[in-house]
Amino acid sequence: MLIKVVNPNTTLSMTATIGECARAVAGPGTLVDAVSPSMGPASIESHVDEALSVPGILEQIALGEAQGADGYVIACFGDPGMDAAREAATGPVVGIAEAAMHAASFLGRGFSVVTTLGRTTGRAWDLAEHYGLSRHCRGVHACEIPVLELETDPDARKIITEACRDAMERDGSDAIVLGCAGMADLCGHISSEIGAPVVDGVAAATLFVQSLVTMGLRTGKRAEFAAPPPKKYSGLLAGFGTD
Repeated sequence: MLIKVVNPNTTLSMTATIGECARAVAGPGTLVDAVSPSMGPASIESHVDEALSVPGILEQIALGEAQGADGYVIACFGDPGMDAAREAATGPVVGIAEAAMHAASFLGRGFSVVTTLGRTTGRAWDLAEHYGLSRHCRGVHACEIPVLELETDPDARKIITEACRDAMERDGSDAIVLGCAGMADLCGHISSEIGAPVVDGVAAATLFVQSLVTMGLRTGKRAEFAAPPPKKYSGLLAGFGTD
């Protein structure tokens, strides 16, 4: 089984970390290919960043289809381009926010999300509602560390850990959801420090895709998620045309 894990940003060091976290949970016989697009933002921290990341995601889905990928993980907590990716892919596509929130809902009455910047908290709330999990989400909290500084700030792990501890106490939640793929490698450490389950969406999404493929399940293609009709695209998007 080949699972393609797409980090929608172009920071290759973060993609490498994401790949390691996905491989750590993948079962025997599952190959994880972690990739970044050739185009797009270095990090995703705004609606503009999300919008401009989608062509690069679709580029990688097309490459995955040519490679025979069985399923895909979208490794950004905003779950950008999910509907488009599900149209374009043959196998299942799972986003890390979707996966992490569903997984956390199995672990108690409620969960808290700890993410990077305050400006992204609204998107997390929107996704919780979209996935039918708003009643489980007791709070969304920002640690105010920019995405790229997760790799460079020597205090990042401590700040995020304390933010998780504070979120649980403030919200009375039973679990924490890490709200950025760049936090994936902190999951075990934070869980041991705060004494509560901490869900990394990269691991959760990888295992959900693996399970769906094992069960022979894929996105339904009868209506909305059928392949998009062929047409011409122009300008920078000319390469996406199928007419």
